[in-house]
Amino acid sequence: MGQLLRRENVAAFVEKLHKSGKTVVATNGCFDILHVGHVRYLQKTKSFADYCIVLLNSDKSVRSIKGPNRPINNENDRAEILCALSCVDYVVLFDEDSPGDLLDEIKPDVYTKGADYTMDTLPEADIMKKNNTRVEFIEFVKGKSTTNTIERMKNNR
Repeated sequence: MGQLLRRENVAAFVEKLHKSGKTVVATNGCFDILHVGHVRYLQKTKSFADYCIVLLNSDKSVRSIKGPNRPINNENDRAEILCALSCVDYVVLFDEDSPGDLLDEIKPDVYTKGADYTMDTLPEADIMKKNNTRVEFIEFVKGKSTTNTIERMKNNR
């Protein structure tokens, strides 16, 4: 079972993991209504390293990115659900729209992002290059997204 880490402690924690010879993969997202696409994405992410850290957009961050009606589930619930997955070792909340600063602090060995991005469109690309972090792009499960789930729920009323 994963655990929630405080942002101010995560960089030192990852440094300890690295010093003990362990590898760390990081990914980020809102993970608002967890679905099979999220689970497969996180399972694939975990396959790249010893430890998987999910950088989770806080409620403030989700509202900034997705609008005033999101998130559907609050940050504490989303973090607890992610921590219950065997493929997630740690969760860290962040308030910014982008996890760039946090990624620069923790310097994971691998960073995963959805395959809708490329190195040319990845906002964190410069940070990944600077820190020599390998980037892996993961294909989505067709038709599976939180936005699609919300739309289906609205249409079924």
